Amino acid sequence: MWKEIGDREFGKLRTNLFRNRIKSARIASIQLSNYKDIISPHRGSVNSLQVDLTEGRYLLSSASDASVAAYDVQRATEYDGSGLIAKHKHIFLVDKQHEQGHKYAISTAIWYPIDTGLFITGSYDHYVNVWDTNTTQVVINFKMPGKVYKTAMSPVATSHMLIAAGSEDVQIRLCDISSGAFAHTLSGHRDGVMSVEWSASSEWVLVTGGRDGAIRFWDIRRAGCFRVLDQSHSQLGRRPTLLTRSTANKSSTLKSSSGGPSSSAKGRPSQKKMGNGVNIKQSAIARQVRGAGKQRLHPGMLSSQDRATAHYGAVNGLKVTNDGMYLLSAGSDSRLRLWDIESGCNTLVNYETSRLQATKAIQLAISHDSSLAFVPCMSTTKAFDLWSGKMMMDLRGHYENVNCCLYNSLDQELYTGGNDRKILVWSPSEVTTEELEGRDGQAFAIDQDNWSD
Repeated sequence: MWKEIGDREFGKLRTNLFRNRIKSARIASIQLSNYKDIISPHRGSVNSLQVDLTEGRYLLSSASDASVAAYDVQRATEYDGSGLIAKHKHIFLVDKQHEQGHKYAISTAIWYPIDTGLFITGSYDHYVNVWDTNTTQVVINFKMPGKVYKTAMSPVATSHMLIAAGSEDVQIRLCDISSGAFAHTLSGHRDGVMSVEWSASSEWVLVTGGRDGAIRFWDIRRAGCFRVLDQSHSQLGRRPTLLTRSTANKSSTLKSSSGGPSSSAKGRPSQKKMGNGVNIKQSAIARQVRGAGKQRLHPGMLSSQDRATAHYGAVNGLKVTNDGMYLLSAGSDSRLRLWDIESGCNTLVNYETSRLQATKAIQLAISHDSSLAFVPCMSTTKAFDLWSGKMMMDLRGHYENVNCCLYNSLDQELYTGGNDRKILVWSPSEVTTEELEGRDGQAFAIDQDNWSD
C-alpha cells in the first residue's frame, strides 16, 4: 500500500514539474497577442486590473473616467471578419451615469476573493463601494477621509471579511463587509498610503507603502506595526529553500555527532577565567544580552527604527511572491527592491535602470513561478528576472504611460492598461492546438450560469 501511495505522489510531482516547465517556457516567449483583443469601453486612463481568484476567467478594470467594467477572457464575444481574432467586449459597465456610480476617478477595483458575486471599488471621491455583481448596485459604502489610492482583500482569509484601504490620509482603514463599519485604523505612516498588500501566507498580516518612503508590516490583531523595512539593512542573494536548509542542518548535526568525544574536546575553544572565576566567553555573552536589552528599550533607537525608509521617494507599488517569502517594491525614486520577508532585509538585487511613474500608484505583477516581475515603466512594460535584476523583455504597445499589469497564471497571459485607455493582451507566441480549436466556439461550452452567489 505504501509503495502505491509513494508512486502516486511521485507521479503527481512529475506532472506538476512538467506543467510548470511548460508554463515557464510559454511565458518566456510572451508577445502582443495577435488572436485576442479586449475592447476597452473606458474613456480615461486604465488604473487597475484584476482576474477573479475562483475561475481565473473574469477580468475587472477601472479607469479615471469613473467607470468599471468586467470581461470574460475565456469566451469571446465575437470574431473579426477573418475569424482569426477573438474580440472580448465588456459584460457590464458602471460609469458616472449610474445612479450609485462614483463621481471621480476609480483608482482600484478588486473582486471579492471567494466568488464573483461582489466586487469592490475605491475612488478619488473618497468612497469605497461594495457592489452586487448581479444587480450592479452598491450594497455597502465606506466614506474615507481622502482620495482612495488602493484597496485589497486577503486571498487566504477565513476568519474576516476586511478591506484594507489606503488613501491620502496617513491612516490605513480596515472596512468590515460583514458589519458595514470600520473595524479599526492602523496609524504609523507620516504621509498618504499609496500601496496595500496582504500577505500570501497569513490572513492577519498586511503590508503598506506610503508617500513617506516607508514600508510597514502590520498584524491587524495587535496595535502598531511590527516591522519597518530599512533599505540599509541588507543581505546578499536569495535565501536557500527550506529543503536545502534542512539538508544542511542534518549534515552539520551528523558531522558534530560523529566527531566523538576527542574531536569535540579539540574543537572546543579555550576559555580563560577572570579573577572572580567567571569565563571570559560567558561574560562577553552576558554583555551582549544586556546591550541588546538596552538597545531595544532605548527611545532614540526606537525612533530611528520607526523612521526607517525603504525608498527615497514614495512607495507606489507592492507585490508579494506567490510563496509569501519575498516582497517586490517600487518607488518614485525609480528603484525596484526585493525584500526577504522573514528577515526584513533588502536582498540587494540590482534591477536595471528604469524610469517609473512618480505621481500615482502602479500595479506590479509576478509570474506563476516567481521568475519574472512585470513592471510598468512609463510607456513600456518591462519584465525583469526577479532574482538577478536583468531585464528579460521590453514590451512595447501602449502609446502613453502604462499604469497596471496583471499576470493570469491560468492562461499564461499578461494584461496591461495605460493612459491611452487601452487594455492589451500579451500571450505566448506559439498558439497551442487547444487554443486554435477553441476559436470556433466548439471547445468552449456555452455557459449560461449567473454570477456566483
